[in-house]
Amino acid sequence: MSHVTTHVLDTALGRPAAGVPVTLEARAADDTWTLVAHGTTDDDGRISDLGPSALPAGAHRITFDTATYFDASDQRGFFPEITVTFELSDTASHYHVPLLLSPYSYSTYRGS
Repeated sequence: MSHVTTHVLDTALGRPAAGVPVTLEARAADDTWTLVAHGTTDDDGRISDLGPSALPAGAHRITFDTATYFDASDQRGFFPEITVTFELSDTASHYHVPLLLSPYSYSTYRGS
């Protein structure tokens, strides 16, 4: 399993958000971002294989291309892209970063 996974739920439609392009990046020592992995949410709104099974400690970010999803689901969204930056501090733990999405709001948290 990937060290980092995600799950996107469309709270406006009450269903998983399938087809959301997602990127995972790591911050380098010089404060630049390096692409680690990319994927697209499946029919259950999940990406279980986003990146390697182990990542180094440090800042990472997940970017959700919500414009592509909203266009495909005939919705007009306010946030064309959502970026969640988080600190991976425990290299032995799994990190799950879910996104609850609607056209005019979003919420995220550290899941399990």
